[in-house]
Amino acid sequence: MDTPAPTDDGDATSRGERVRIYEVGPRDGLQNEPEPTTTNQKLEFLALLAAAGLREIEATSFVSPRAIPQLADADALMARLPRGSGVRYPVLVPNGRGLERAEAAGVDAIAVFTAASDAFSQHNIGMSVDESLAAFEPLVEGARSHGWWTRGYVSTAFGCPYTGRVEPARAVDVGLHLLDLGVDEVSFGDTIGVAVPQQVDKLTALAVARGIPLDRLAYHFHDTRGTALANVVAGLANGVRCFDAATGGTGGCPYAPGAAGNLATEDLVYLLDGLGYEHGVQLDAVLVAARFITTALGKPLTTKVGQAGGWDPATGAATGRG
Repeated sequence: MDTPAPTDDGDATSRGERVRIYEVGPRDGLQNEPEPTTTNQKLEFLALLAAAGLREIEATSFVSPRAIPQLADADALMARLPRGSGVRYPVLVPNGRGLERAEAAGVDAIAVFTAASDAFSQHNIGMSVDESLAAFEPLVEGARSHGWWTRGYVSTAFGCPYTGRVEPARAVDVGLHLLDLGVDEVSFGDTIGVAVPQQVDKLTALAVARGIPLDRLAYHFHDTRGTALANVVAGLANGVRCFDAATGGTGGCPYAPGAAGNLATEDLVYLLDGLGYEHGVQLDAVLVAARFITTALGKPLTTKVGQAGGWDPATGAATGRG
């Protein structure tokens, strides 16, 4: 559904406009961190995220433990994760074996991941884009037969670390194929953080023109070159209302040389609050979760809002700094 862009004064709340924040910290945020976290630490992180008001939290990935050792405890994690709290916990599923593990773990939402670049797809999952789409067909069909929610990722939607620029039409082609397979939502990823707002404008316009509904389109921005929030603003202006983010700004990609962390959830929440969008997430509580996970990883919290805190316009004081 086409949603109006924000007014110049940022008063989105007066029209009840809502943005979905899709939290990827426990999965995408942790998969490339050199310091492993324990299952207990992951469960505590997930609990803090839910307590902050996040309602879509990508919990883990059922990939081979040899490929992503940081997420080797996926089965044990999902077995201990509390359910029935109104939170959706999607998991990444790469193949039939992953789907079997997900079913045994009692999940009700999965994501599959391909790319707009064959070179990246080969490095990431050992298949061309077309081969990956063919492999995902039975996975999505199986998930839908169980009544699960499904998501499809299109990585390197703006640029590939191996072959350079990616044309918007190529990314849209892959997104349309994923929708044809039956996924509920497509997330276009700026995997190496090269996009600028004009490119977001072009990709969004082309996606909509070719039949991808705005309410089935999401963006996954990395902040490698400091443009993630600017790209969110461009997405908002074009009617996109779902953005991925990782609390603490953690992450990267093991198959994307030079990729820095994800857009930080705390930075996104601060922006959306300032623009007047509803989202249901409490900034101070997100900062608690951000400090927890970066401490567990043995690293400082370096996100902008993580360092500065929020801001109370009534007093001029910083908030949520612990």
